[in-house]
Amino acid sequence: MEYYTGIDIGSTAIKIAIINENTELLAQTVVPTGSKFNENALNAYHALIQENHIDLSRIRYVVSTGYGRRLYKSADETVSEITANAVGAAAVSKEHSIRTIINIGGQDSKIIQVNQQGLVQNFIMNDKCAAGTGRFLEMASRNLEIDIDKMGVLHNLSQDRTLAVNSTCAVFAESEIISLLAEGHNKEEIVYGIHVSIAKRIARLAGRIMVQDDVLFDGGTAYNTGLIDALEEEFMRDFVVPEAPQITTAIGAAHMALNMCHKPRKDYSTSSHGQSI
Repeated sequence: MEYYTGIDIGSTAIKIAIINENTELLAQTVVPTGSKFNENALNAYHALIQENHIDLSRIRYVVSTGYGRRLYKSADETVSEITANAVGAAAVSKEHSIRTIINIGGQDSKIIQVNQQGLVQNFIMNDKCAAGTGRFLEMASRNLEIDIDKMGVLHNLSQDRTLAVNSTCAVFAESEIISLLAEGHNKEEIVYGIHVSIAKRIARLAGRIMVQDDVLFDGGTAYNTGLIDALEEEFMRDFVVPEAPQITTAIGAAHMALNMCHKPRKDYSTSSHGQSI
């Protein structure tokens, strides 16, 4: 058996996926990125190989992607996380025809438009502000003194669904959350308001690009059921959420590794250029 690896080195987490020649996902892991990108990625990769008893000599090709992709020196090739995300979205949702991807990562948010062949047509990315990202949720959970994994539960327990967190800057939002607590609002209401605030910000970002069904939502924040609820309400449509949404891009990179190693190179190029704001 031969193996193919995708390594997605993000700003907050390293995601690794290993598939076989039949595109079956055999192993996956998610670890904090830390400050030593290359060293931490190597350690996580070798630990994953050992834990799953994978013969290192049978790994045919490794593709790195993400924010720190060029810092991983052992990759056979590096690819854009936009392209890898699109390939991964198609791989993890074969029963759907994905035309739009919403990815909310640790430090940026992306909306990717793909055509019927699954190729990227356009994208827009917000990487200038923490609002509307995983960092925003981490800040909120810290100020509310709750586990970030519990925010989805608290969202669903909110009785008052009118409270809004109006600040569009993470710094000002932090002060607003503290003020709302001082005014006697409970954590459930504030969590609900935070999710609605993020959903509205993502919707404004999406206003710059055509959102078409089916829409896939991935990234680590897609584990948050409250955020899914707020986004679906704001966009007025159901989202496709993968079983393991944080590793979609790593899976895409692994599929690209398989294609690059054994087949004539597939053209993943796009006809449109994305925007970063």
